[in-house]
Formats: sequence, structure tokens, C-alpha cells
Amino acid sequence: MESYSVLMSVYYKEKPRFLKESIDSMLEQTVLTNDFVLVCDGPLTPELDAVIAEYEQNYPNLFQMIRLEQNMGLGRALNIGMEYCTNDLIARMDSDDIALPDRCEKQLNFFAAHPELDIASGSVAEFSTTPDEIQSVRALPQTQEEIKHFIGKRNPINHPCVMYRKKSVLSAGGYQHFPLFEDYYLWARMFLNGAVFYNLPDTLVYMRAGSGMYQRRAGFQYLKTMWKFRWFLRNNHIASWKDFLVSAVGQSVVCMIPNKLREKIYQKLLRK
Repeated sequence: MESYSVLMSVYYKEKPRFLKESIDSMLEQTVLTNDFVLVCDGPLTPELDAVIAEYEQNYPNLFQMIRLEQNMGLGRALNIGMEYCTNDLIARMDSDDIALPDRCEKQLNFFAAHPELDIASGSVAEFSTTPDEIQSVRALPQTQEEIKHFIGKRNPINHPCVMYRKKSVLSAGGYQHFPLFEDYYLWARMFLNGAVFYNLPDTLVYMRAGSGMYQRRAGFQYLKTMWKFRWFLRNNHIASWKDFLVSAVGQSVVCMIPNKLREKIYQKLLRK
């Protein structure tokens, strides 16, 4: 079975307990990583630094701690971290989510069985307080053909539980600046570059999804960025005109409604 790197970025607003839970979930995988790259995206709090120092002391040969002098944003931080990853296969992990113990084993087995594969994700179960109280599950189309017909409408990959080949990401230009759409923008460029996708049907990660996540999908600036991104999909023939109009208009409406109603729409209509 192929070795893999873990790539995580953390910044000063993260809660130390969440960071610890996230890292521990990756250290408790049924197939362990031999390379954990943690990018500190700008100065952190003393509490976060204390958590990181503990892992550095307890796992001196496992962690690579990359400290950036200033906050650069998730996409840029991940690009920098990717340069340090020693394996071609990279498991992305957010600093406040919790991976299921067999997450990486399932993905590694699928990569081993399908050497043509460039990127594999799965379902994420969203919670706000505890993983024992799941609010919704974001499941996605599985096969390349299904994803081909889906990518013009919605994000086809769950970024919190993605595993991808470093060379495939870099050949598509890596993460590029596109606020709140950086991962979707990367998948679209990988798709245009001929990458092979797959989504496992299994739930791989418990994802924190408080009201703040839905609040970020609101306001004029988000609306402007969303239309720009939707036009990129249409202009590159990833989305049909119907996909473009339905998605852009639908997102515009959802963007302008109250946050509580937006949260319900995401949970009831766009999740399981």
C-alpha cells in the first residue's frame, strides 16, 4: 500500500481543542501516515502553539511544522505545505474536523485498485456540537461519468476528506486565489486537465458546520465572486447555459435570505 502525507493548515482563530481532536483523529488511522505537514498560517495564539509543541515533542520524526510570518489564506498556505509533502498521495484535513479511523485506509485501497485515479473523496457528516448528533450528510456522485454531469452545477468533491495526487494538483496549477471557491476552482481546472475523479459512498469525516459556515455564503461580495466563478465554469464549457443560469440564480436567492433560512435550505435540500 502506498504511503501518504497529511496536509493541514491552522490559523489563530482555531480552537486548541478542535485542533487536537483533528490531529488525533489522523494519528488514530488504521493506516498511519509517515509524513504530517502542518502549516501555521501566520502567528498563532499561545494556546495553539502549546498544542503544536506537544506533538513536535512526542512525534519528532513525523511532523513538519511550517510557520508562515503572516496569514496568507487557506489556498496559499496549502500550496506552500504541499511543497513539503514527501509523498505523492496527500490526505487533506481541516484543523477542526474529525476523521473516521478507517478514512485513509479506504481511500488508499481505492487508489491501489485504480492506479489511473487522481483524486478521491467521500461523504462528510456535518455536526455543530458533537459527532453523536449529525445534522446532515453531504454525499456526492461517485463515478467519473456522474461527476462530469454534476461539476457544472455543484462542487463535486468534499474538500475536508479529499485525497489526491500531488503531481495532478500541481499540473493543474495548484490552489489559486478565488475566495470561498478555491477548492471548487481547483477541481474544475483538474477536470479540464483530464484528471480522474471518484467519490467513495462512505462517510469519511465528521465536519463542524456551525452557523458561521452558512454566514460566509451571504452578502454582496460573495454574490459577486459566485457569479464570476459560475461564468468561469460556463466559459470553459464545464457548465451548460442551463447549469449556469439555474445555479447562479439559485445561489443568488439563497445568498440574500436570512442566515437561519439559508442554513435550513443547505441542510434539507442540498444534503441528505
